[in-house]
Amino acid sequence: MRFTSQASSDGVTEQLFTLSSTFGEIPGVLWTPDGATGVRPLILMGHGGGQHRKAPGIVARARRLAAECGFAVVAVDAPAHGNRPRNEEHNRVIAEMRTRMQTGGEVTPVLAEFHTLLIGQSVPEWRAVLDAVQELDHVGSGPVGYWGMSLGCALGVPFIAAEPRIRAAVLGLNGAETSAEAAAQITVPVEFLVQWDDEMVPRAASLALFDAFASAEKTLHANPGKHAEIPVFELDSSLRFFTRHLG
Repeated sequence: MRFTSQASSDGVTEQLFTLSSTFGEIPGVLWTPDGATGVRPLILMGHGGGQHRKAPGIVARARRLAAECGFAVVAVDAPAHGNRPRNEEHNRVIAEMRTRMQTGGEVTPVLAEFHTLLIGQSVPEWRAVLDAVQELDHVGSGPVGYWGMSLGCALGVPFIAAEPRIRAAVLGLNGAETSAEAAAQITVPVEFLVQWDDEMVPRAASLALFDAFASAEKTLHANPGKHAEIPVFELDSSLRFFTRHLG
């Protein structure tokens, strides 16, 4: 892990980094409370499709988790996003998805194809990032949570299923098409968000994914609105959820 810049504001330190992997350089960002020392809970945050590690929603949530809860938070560019290169297959699926969105075609099958394309790369990358961040003196090997909506959920579910260090997760805005089998292996507490009028993910698919989780503690938060219209108050709920389970 190589840090490339550091800045501090409002009690939170932001460090940009790159991590070398078998898939190339992974650009990431780590947020911690100013002057942080010793072990603390860590939240991994997965951004949505077409976004990147410093999307406004990611930054806002990360800064509150660091400032109000004392957590460390890390986000990285998902494969084919942000500063990551795309291959021909990525470009083909993205073009098809955009065409269907513009013409009112069925988006779900293409979205599921895109998620499947990225999962094989994303899961080992997240494990490598987690390994590297937990070696830092101001993070350490404390309890770990995962937050991810939309693409962040699609890539997060198989990662959580494969990674025993994850102890709690806030997920949502995704369906069961590519995630049901992995979700059935997840037993950690889950808070799951559904937008009732989601134009990207059919309501039935979202509910099927929630039903697939094997967690003894899982809570469904359903709000009216479209895919990108998660109410602001859900962030407060996420903070309470992670504080309860990670400490």
